Amino acid sequence: MSKKSKKKKRQTSELDGNTQGFGVNAQPKIGKKEYEAEIFKLQVELVKLQDWVKATNARVVIVFEGRDAAGKGGIIKRIMERVSPRVFRVVALPAPTEREKTQLHAQRYVEQLPAGGEIVIFDRSWYNRAAVEYVMGFCTKEEHRHFLRDCPIFEGFLVSQGIILLKYWLEVSKKEQHKRFLARIKDHSKRWKLSPMDLESHRRWYDYSRARDAMLAATDTPTSPWFIIPSDDKKRARLNCIAHILSSIPYDEIPYKPPKLPPRQKRNGYVEPKQKHRMVPQLW
Repeated sequence: MSKKSKKKKRQTSELDGNTQGFGVNAQPKIGKKEYEAEIFKLQVELVKLQDWVKATNARVVIVFEGRDAAGKGGIIKRIMERVSPRVFRVVALPAPTEREKTQLHAQRYVEQLPAGGEIVIFDRSWYNRAAVEYVMGFCTKEEHRHFLRDCPIFEGFLVSQGIILLKYWLEVSKKEQHKRFLARIKDHSKRWKLSPMDLESHRRWYDYSRARDAMLAATDTPTSPWFIIPSDDKKRARLNCIAHILSSIPYDEIPYKPPKLPPRQKRNGYVEPKQKHRMVPQLW
């Protein structure tokens, strides 16, 4: 093999099991103090974004997709830590009911779309049809084909109505996903995260790869593009994702006028009643 061919081979990267093409593995891990300082700065900006969304009646949809154990929950948790759940709303729908199975596929997701002044985060979305439903046989090949054909039209309509739509695919390597699954088995606090569907997704790695490839090819459009987040390094994934969200929405800082706390009212004869109540045991 020539030097030129070797160089070209090194430069060629695939999504499957190799995040080196995104420059992740070559980077040193971020220290805890540095990470906490940076995530706090980003969370302050999320609060500013929240104020702008409320003031302008903007509507924002953020879609998170990816393999099981890719880190969607961790990113969403960091986004939600310091914002209001009345503005930022997380949607993680369960399996459809028998009635919902007879509806239009997007129908139950449309019900969750934001009103003015709201940001809706989908922890998995209508793209279930492109991945888990298709791989696990919960939809037909024809239904899958129709979804890939119609999805760009649906998303184009959302954008045309003024909704800001951001779509993120978290890409985790085979090695890292395997490691995280083992950690879930060993950790009592994480066992609930490992479902039979997760185990099956571990087995069907390449079925999911093919489904992902078809999804990205059909639905990565100029109107509603996909953004890939390498997620083997959780800290970097969280920082990079939140920074990208903030850079993708043209928000302005709303001037803040600090309120003046009113004085306490007078006691006016109030006396604490001498009643015994059940107290929480003070173990610490």
